[in-house]
Formats: sequence, structure tokens, C-alpha cells
Amino acid sequence: MKKVTLLGALMLLMPVLAQAQQSFSTPEKAADTLVTAISSHDQATLEQLLGEDWQGYFPPEGVDPQAVARFLRDWKVNHHIEQQNNTAHINVGDENWQLPIPLLKTDAGWHFDMATAADEILTRAIGRNELDAIEAMHAWVDAEQDYFQQKKMWAHKLISSEGQQDGLYWPAQPGEVPSPLGPAFSNTQPGEGYHGYHFRILSDESGSGVALIAWPVAWGQTGVMSFMVDMQDRVYQANLGEETENKAQAITQFTLDDSWQQVQP
Repeated sequence: MKKVTLLGALMLLMPVLAQAQQSFSTPEKAADTLVTAISSHDQATLEQLLGEDWQGYFPPEGVDPQAVARFLRDWKVNHHIEQQNNTAHINVGDENWQLPIPLLKTDAGWHFDMATAADEILTRAIGRNELDAIEAMHAWVDAEQDYFQQKKMWAHKLISSEGQQDGLYWPAQPGEVPSPLGPAFSNTQPGEGYHGYHFRILSDESGSGVALIAWPVAWGQTGVMSFMVDMQDRVYQANLGEETENKAQAITQFTLDDSWQQVQP
């Protein structure tokens, strides 16, 4: 999944994108022009290629400059065009990573298809966030087990109260044993979430154990599937739809119905 993040999904929420203003006789010429413009920070050419909202894709407003540098490095290693009928894609690097901005052929020639790019970028971002959420849930199971070894009880909070160790994370002082969970689950801003997801500890079916639920901060934008995991490290997923926030908030116990399916390892 590292290559899926090469351009960092670029942006999750973008305005309506203007179509590219410049067309080319071949997709190869369009690709070469794009890479040259990125390498030379040619803003005028980028606007001609990608439309007036190109800043959402490349620095300074868009993706991390290091991600762009990796793209340019992989372009030098290897690049080719995959063409199918009137659509073409730019693939780079030894891992054949595909730029999420396709080329479309019209009567005027080949141009970058920004409308399709917006959908592809969002799809990739959602997929990455969902995988990150699952990995975070596995990390939570390990943290709960560590906490139980230390405290002989399960933690029912992710973040400890100030000055306490009643959650899985607390700031450790020099010489102290670190908390079982790192600070990543602690939001820097309310409602921000972690990799596009909210997390909350539940009680298990017996009422004496714990489980975890994760749901997207914005359904359809930061994620689609919601997840639950038990202390046997079994992850389940369900699409709670547009009412995801309300439905997830209403879940207080690890209980599965037909809508929840186990995620295969």
C-alpha cells in the first residue's frame, strides 16, 4: 500500500475541477510535459494541463513535496503509458505505481481527465484510510493485552485522564514504563479523528471484557466501512450508510448482526 500513498491521495475534498486546457497528439507527450512542468515548478503550464485548481495536487497547497519528489524519482527509474481505447494511464517506478490522473482522448487530442481523477483520488484515499483503521484496531488489541498485564484489568478509555493511567495512553515521564498505546489516537483537534476514523472502546457481549469500534469521520469521504474488533483480534466490517455517525454512536456493546462480516486476514 505504500505506493497508493505516493501522492498522499492529493486531496479529499476538492472544488469542481476545470478540464485541462491543453491537448496533445499522444499521451506520451502529455506525460512528458506534465513531468517537466512539475520538475521546473512551471505554474503556468500546470494550469494549462490540469486546470486552474492544479494547486490542489502539488505544493505548496497540495501534497507533501517529498511525495512529489518520490514521483519524480520513480519516473526516472521507469515509466510507461498504459493505453486502452481512448483512456491512458501513467505508470512509474519498479512497482508500476499508477498516477490517479488519467488521460482522455477527444477530437482535440489527449488531455488530463480531472473529473475522473477526483473520483479515483477519493477512492484511493478511502481505501487507504480503511486499511489504516484495521491496522490501528490490531494495535489496540495488543495495547489492551499489555495494559491487562500491567493493571490486571481492561482499559475502557483510549486516552487517560490527566495525571492518571486509566486509559491506554498517558504521557510517560523519564524512567517510567511507556503506556501501551502511543499518542496517535489523541486528536489534535476535536472531531479530526485518526486517519479519517473515530474510535471508541465498547464492552464485549459478556459485559466483563472490551472491544473496539471504528467509524469514518465523514462517511463516503474519509471512509465507507465501519469496523469492530474483539479481543481475539477478529475484525468485522459493515457499511452503516449515510447514518453511520448516529448508528455508530448508538452501539455500546460488541454485538454482531447480519450486516457485520468478518474481515479476512
